Amino acid sequence: MSIKNKKQFGIWMDSHHATIVGRESIETGNFIILGHAENAGAESNSNEKNENNAERSLLQKFFKEITATMQNAEEVHITGTGTAQEQFMHYLENTPQFKNTVTQESTSNKMSEEKLIEYIGAKFN
Repeated sequence: MSIKNKKQFGIWMDSHHATIVGRESIETGNFIILGHAENAGAESNSNEKNENNAERSLLQKFFKEITATMQNAEEVHITGTGTAQEQFMHYLENTPQFKNTVTQESTSNKMSEEKLIEYIGAKFN
């Protein structure tokens, strides 16, 4: 009887940058950096409401850029600083493609890509 390998991903993120880690191939099980996503943030605006709307819109675009790298994700571990992880988890819950994805979160400071790969690998082993 074979054990089904899951599509597992890890993300280090804050509100402006994300690094996405995933398996090179499901069979080999080696984690690699799949990509990066950036959120420049909203331009300063004298109207607070417009600035808030622009910030929300850019955050949604940022989240879409991240999920484009994680097709058919079954498990995702999100780490980083600030509140972006929690907002991203809510985004996944409200996105039909990811509503059954198992998510976990932790808090960690920015780390090198090599350390991030080790960290995510340890979370899924």
